[in-house]
Amino acid sequence: MKPLFRIFFKTLRLILGPFLLLREQMTAPEGIKRTPEAQQEVDRQCRDLALYQFKTCPFCIKVRQEMRRLSLPIEQRDAQHDAANKAALLAGGGKSSVPCLRIREGDGKVRWMYESGDIVNYLRQRFPA
Repeated sequence: MKPLFRIFFKTLRLILGPFLLLREQMTAPEGIKRTPEAQQEVDRQCRDLALYQFKTCPFCIKVRQEMRRLSLPIEQRDAQHDAANKAALLAGGGKSSVPCLRIREGDGKVRWMYESGDIVNYLRQRFPA
């Protein structure tokens, strides 16, 4: 029964994936405008962040849309097709679910944040519009 579910959901993703990506592009929000100095500081802070994601995951799309809205150049790592990224996500965060935001703190410690709602709230608080 488990293989049947996997085949079903894989087929569903293959069919719906292109439509989800098209919708993401068509509804992409315009990013906020900051002064060049402020955007430079945001860009510097974003170097400590990485988003592990699947391209067609609706929850990942939600996070990417918020990143666009807040004009955040956060590195996006494909954990679906890149085995190294998937292994890093599993080793660092403890599970392979996405989206997951990797946060390197100022003291060098790394924190892994799962759940799209938590990630969006974190980004809104850290980088207010």
